Amino acid sequence: MERTVLPPVGPSDLPLSLLEMGCSGRFELITHPQPNDQPLPPQTTLPHGLPPFSVGLETEVENRFLRDPAWLPIHDPEAAFHRFLKLADRDINVESLLHCAPSPLHSGISVVRDPTTGMLLDFTEVLLEDTGISAKNSMSLQRPPNPNPSESLRGSNTNYPFLPGGMEELTLEQIKKKSDLEEDIDFENGLLTVPPGLRMGMDFSDKDAKTTKGEVNLLSLLSTFEDIIESGPEGEKKDQDSGDAPKLPRTNSLEDLGIKDTSSNPATSSAEKKDGGTAKEGDGQEEKKKWAIPVDITSPCDDFYKRIPNPAFKYPFELDVFQKQAVLRLEAHESVFVAAHTSAGKTVVAEYAIALSQKHMTRTIYTSPIKALSNQKFRDFKATFGDVGLLTGDVQLSPEASCLIMTTEILRSMLYNGSEVIRDLEWVIFDEVHYINDAERGVVWEEVLIMLPDHVSIILLSATVPNAVEFSEWIGRIKKKHIYVISTVKRPVPLEHFLYTGNSTKTQKEMFLLLDAAGNFQTKGYYAAIDAKKERTSKHAQSFGTKNASQNTTPNQDRAVWLTLLHYLSQRQLTPVVAFTFSRTRCDDNARSLASMDLTSSIEKSEIHSFFQKSLSRLRGGDRQLPQILLMRDLLKRGIGVHHSGILPILKEVIEMLFSRGLVKVLFATETFAMGVNMPARTVVFDSIRKHDGTGFRNLLPGEYIQMAGRAGRRGLDATGTVILLCKSGVHDMGDLHVMMLGKPTLLQSQFRLTYTMMLNLLRVEALQVTDMMRRSFSENHRDTQAQEKQISCLKQRLSTLPTLDTEGQLSDLLPYYYTVTELRIIAETLQCAVLGSVNGLKALSVGRVVVVNNKQHFNALGVILQVSSDSVNRTFTALIICEKGNEEGGGEGQTASSFPHLYNTALFIPEGPCSHTVQKLKLLDVSAITVKTLKVIPERIIDNYNKRQQPRFKFDPPGQAISTATQELLRLAEANPGGVATLDPVNDLQLKSVEVVEGTMRVRALQDALKDFKCIHSPTFSEQFLRVQERMTVQDELDKLLFLISDQSLSLLPEYHQRIKVLQELKYVDKSRAVQLKGRVACQISSHELLLTELLFENALSPLAPEESAALLSCLVFQQKTQVEPHLTNTLQEGIERVLAVAQRIGELQRDCGIAQTPEEFVSQFKFGLTEVVYCWARGMPFAEIAQLTDVQEGTVVRCIQRLDEVLKEVRQAARIVGDSVLGSKMEKASLAIRRDIVFTASLYTH
Repeated sequence: MERTVLPPVGPSDLPLSLLEMGCSGRFELITHPQPNDQPLPPQTTLPHGLPPFSVGLETEVENRFLRDPAWLPIHDPEAAFHRFLKLADRDINVESLLHCAPSPLHSGISVVRDPTTGMLLDFTEVLLEDTGISAKNSMSLQRPPNPNPSESLRGSNTNYPFLPGGMEELTLEQIKKKSDLEEDIDFENGLLTVPPGLRMGMDFSDKDAKTTKGEVNLLSLLSTFEDIIESGPEGEKKDQDSGDAPKLPRTNSLEDLGIKDTSSNPATSSAEKKDGGTAKEGDGQEEKKKWAIPVDITSPCDDFYKRIPNPAFKYPFELDVFQKQAVLRLEAHESVFVAAHTSAGKTVVAEYAIALSQKHMTRTIYTSPIKALSNQKFRDFKATFGDVGLLTGDVQLSPEASCLIMTTEILRSMLYNGSEVIRDLEWVIFDEVHYINDAERGVVWEEVLIMLPDHVSIILLSATVPNAVEFSEWIGRIKKKHIYVISTVKRPVPLEHFLYTGNSTKTQKEMFLLLDAAGNFQTKGYYAAIDAKKERTSKHAQSFGTKNASQNTTPNQDRAVWLTLLHYLSQRQLTPVVAFTFSRTRCDDNARSLASMDLTSSIEKSEIHSFFQKSLSRLRGGDRQLPQILLMRDLLKRGIGVHHSGILPILKEVIEMLFSRGLVKVLFATETFAMGVNMPARTVVFDSIRKHDGTGFRNLLPGEYIQMAGRAGRRGLDATGTVILLCKSGVHDMGDLHVMMLGKPTLLQSQFRLTYTMMLNLLRVEALQVTDMMRRSFSENHRDTQAQEKQISCLKQRLSTLPTLDTEGQLSDLLPYYYTVTELRIIAETLQCAVLGSVNGLKALSVGRVVVVNNKQHFNALGVILQVSSDSVNRTFTALIICEKGNEEGGGEGQTASSFPHLYNTALFIPEGPCSHTVQKLKLLDVSAITVKTLKVIPERIIDNYNKRQQPRFKFDPPGQAISTATQELLRLAEANPGGVATLDPVNDLQLKSVEVVEGTMRVRALQDALKDFKCIHSPTFSEQFLRVQERMTVQDELDKLLFLISDQSLSLLPEYHQRIKVLQELKYVDKSRAVQLKGRVACQISSHELLLTELLFENALSPLAPEESAALLSCLVFQQKTQVEPHLTNTLQEGIERVLAVAQRIGELQRDCGIAQTPEEFVSQFKFGLTEVVYCWARGMPFAEIAQLTDVQEGTVVRCIQRLDEVLKEVRQAARIVGDSVLGSKMEKASLAIRRDIVFTASLYTH
């Protein structure tokens, strides 16, 4: 019998189909017969699944009568017929199509028992706090974990972030304020009684129900006890209620209100005790609390091993004192800021934190500013701890590890997206914290520090900075936790700094000590270098002095200097050398110029060759023949390396590893190499001390110099490190060198700025506000809200104790009079400043001019100018001023000056008794008026006579004739003009014609005329009541000022925030109530240039393009350099560029119209299309060697741009998924696959 062989069944032949469950992204496998061998149509459900339904009647009859014999009664056909009738009679139930999930219970029943007997006494209803919360509606750590595994690591932009540390949940008092703001309704007065559309209504008034004076209002009664309830033991108010308090967000759940039963939560009470006391202590003590605590590292830590008998990590060497202090703080789960020089051992602190987290079975995140540093740290920590993962833009290794290494941008994204990793996080380590000064990326550090939850402790590692305590104080204040500052200026290997002037074999030893290991500046070495340089300079060069170090040298001169220096260092065994050169082109040229130099032995050459070939074996054959690779192979064999951003990433890693092994003897590097790890050298050489910072050339800052020079000296190998400054064309200025070497490092400064992505991420979460982020930024660190609130409390209390004002009768216009006088004084002072700051005004203040003096000692007193100082910045005037007898030292002009400082009074001072005089030096603002009068005086005689009578032996001599005459003339003027002497008119006399001066003069005259019409000045109690008004208004003005300072209106970035909100509203990213719309949700998915990308997405500008064309156009978002090569583009690409620029122009114009200080041209100029052709050809499969010929951009820059482009394509793909554009999402995926190949995406040597 022959066996029939059937063909194998394919997947399409199986009666299976996929059922898409709504929009949840979940699929189920279902069986279904295939009619006529036709493929099944796509099966899908409604958004919440298929509704309940009944099978067809024919199918049910078939199932019952033919397939279920047990259902039929055998001996009773009539019963069977009745069953059939019941089966056929179907009732339609439309309500079965509706589905309403039961709402979760918000309360439960708790048992009340007798505490002594345990007997059941009663049942009580308790609030269930965490009912119904999820990642979509709550910031609580108690919310259920995200069930979607794909979102647990990076989170989702639909998730709420976890509550940032320091942002406490609302207190009952804040809830009360909130309800007052939201529901300020008077249920007794002003009620509507006439319905709309009707002429008459009903009168619900009830005379008996009117509130009498004897009734007690519960709310007002409670409000009177607020001060008692909120005050601490010393009567200090705990939470001040300011009238300008920012509007609190509405809440949608009880969990948002923060109502908690703290008595049943031991964690809460313990946390309160840990923070320094109970709530009754009040803010008075909290205000005095210093969040940054400097740690003393001068005394040895003798009891270290007693306090930590079983450390989490044991080191093979004895720790330094600062390392021990840091470890002690980590064991206590405290946050630390460790500031130390390069190679001082800050990594020890990070390693111990990782070991602690593994011991506690928690997680640690290590963040670094650059991807290369992340890769290096991954290799080091992986070798030490094993359980280490890496997260970068294009690599994800062991994401479940206990220690994750990532860039700060990725951590920011995880925090905003509510990643589940944050739950188990114990430590976050910030390396190279001084990178916060970076203008472009420094804001990321501030965002992360603000957004970290309370349970996460912080470790900050930085080079030495002057304001470490200030920065730590800011972090401690916003996180409400102590930050222990551990700073050391001691270097493990001292440095010696030299000037090098040699350029030939004869002069190769010309190296002069400038700064010794003890930090002493050696001027002798500096002048010796100058003398050595002068011996070889021509007479023409000598005429330009010593400040010719910045003059350019020829390539041959550079080559001679480097050959001479390197031969000398090699002879003295001062290699390896890092030569910092602040230009990629000069790095390459210097390396190529050393073609005749060979610094390696045959054994070292063999080792270099073997390692080089092994490392590049993963590349394709064509990629291994790239010109840059061939050049670098030749240089490395001779012990010379080059390290900058233009070098291919895999080549940079090869160079770094060979350098760490000591096989690279000379490395020409840019400044970024100083940020690497474990790369110490014997010697550091500076090709120049000037660099281009993006705007112009400048000298190195002390912090930059210290960071780079710190690479000199290998701990345990070298007694001292050598730092050499090349003097090619001349010796640098001594002052510049002194500042650079011994100056203070750059302060940590806030680079906080508003971005659309930040704003949209915060706006989508109801409990977070953008103003909260601005208020807690380092740029607003000067705001001392607690101290200001305490002052507000004192001012309010003082205001309540002031006597009431009498504004009846003649005093009814007292307040308007005060406001008029105040305005008049302000305008008059402004005019006087304009007069005194003008040339004509200063000319008028010449010797003999009569002026009116107003200062602490004199009020409206006449004086005459005797002498004018020659200092144009702080000009002073020596004047003879009349005064009361016996008050020559000042302070005694009756009660006028002290009683009416705010009363606009032009009446001149006239002595009540004998007239005396004094000679004083006046400042510009002491002169309140310049009169038209001048006196003939002899200044020298007056000053000499006055100074003579200040001596004790001549104290009682009568004044000289010149003084007596001048004094009598001033007194006569005052008595003849008691209402005031005519003054020089700013416009007519001094010829000041500016709009401000003319308008101010006219306004002063109008106000002076208006003062005459007030009735209050005729009241007998005017003086007394005016003093009361003055005192009250002074307190009120100070109170208003403080209320403004603690309000959001004083935030420096608030105007820009409103401008950017207006842009988002115009583009429909948010609505009028600032709720995030679909376009805003899409923009949240994009990390940079979010507006342009989102607009292109919604205008369907990318969908018609091929994948390679989309990738080519989007390269403008990641390429920032200039190129001289004009790309050759297809018509489609040219049209795409024009469309991108048109969208960018429209966005730029909208930003300008909304008030943002960026011109449309500046906005459009961000997008450069120099790599459009390169990316297009690369996506189409062209080899890298060929695309490198299409541009003058260096290979390393091209690779880095394509790698960043891949991240942009992924973001656009996710954005397309949100919009529902599956076609664009598929194209972005194809584009990403097209560029992810060969040398551009070769795996890092550090990860394999």
